[in-house]
Amino acid sequence: MLTTADKRAAFKKLHESGCFIIPNPFDVGSAKALQHLGFKALASTSAGFAWTLGKADNRVTVDDVCNHLAAISAAVDIPVNADFEDGFAHEPEKVGVNVARAVKTGVAGLSIEDYTGDAAKPLFDRALAFERIRAARQAIDADNSGVLLTGRCEAFLRGQKDLKLVIDRLTAYAEAGADCLYAPGIATAEEISAVVKAVHPKPVNLLVGAAGPPLKAASDLGVRRISVGGALARMAWAGFMKASKEMAEKGTFGEFANGYPGGELNKMFG
Repeated sequence: MLTTADKRAAFKKLHESGCFIIPNPFDVGSAKALQHLGFKALASTSAGFAWTLGKADNRVTVDDVCNHLAAISAAVDIPVNADFEDGFAHEPEKVGVNVARAVKTGVAGLSIEDYTGDAAKPLFDRALAFERIRAARQAIDADNSGVLLTGRCEAFLRGQKDLKLVIDRLTAYAEAGADCLYAPGIATAEEISAVVKAVHPKPVNLLVGAAGPPLKAASDLGVRRISVGGALARMAWAGFMKASKEMAEKGTFGEFANGYPGGELNKMFG
């Protein structure tokens, strides 16, 4: 097993050049499977994990998440980046306290977003959002952990498709100490290029869900890493729900023929 310091050093190295896919497992088994397939790093998914607990996204506790991050980080020999939502607090001081907890789970990176949880006022005020990133930076640096900090602007996901606002916030988050920038929801080549150029030389994370540029095209646009959010979890649920609905509605079991072979799973998990 690699040490936590080894994983953090490897994660930073990945952000120096090229473009890589950082897929999002939702439990220990899916994390191990993704490592088995050769991915160089993983990222947690707040939605995918919440669904494993029978909860909606953004409805889990900081205790739940820290336990989850510790379990995944210990299970694999590759770096894990944490979707740490809003830091599970509004006040910068409390964000810092929670980030310090996340660092102790063994993660190699974590993201802090500016979503308030309030649909009527979805984004934290710019100044407060800046201070929240700065508090996360200070918590990470307190013990020279080497954890990579991603600053995340939620504007596009929350109905505010204002690219100037996104770029203004991402550049502010970089100034506050974010190592990587992320604006989930940007999708066109023009949007992606504009963000990449605005925050250069800081790396950019791109979210690809049901549609988006493939790895080569994203790399050509200057993207450093591609994550998929809850997409893999949704794919797992798609198979589960399709087979379960067949049983419930028809009393038949035909979908089981499409299941992944149990022997292959046993072989992979050893």
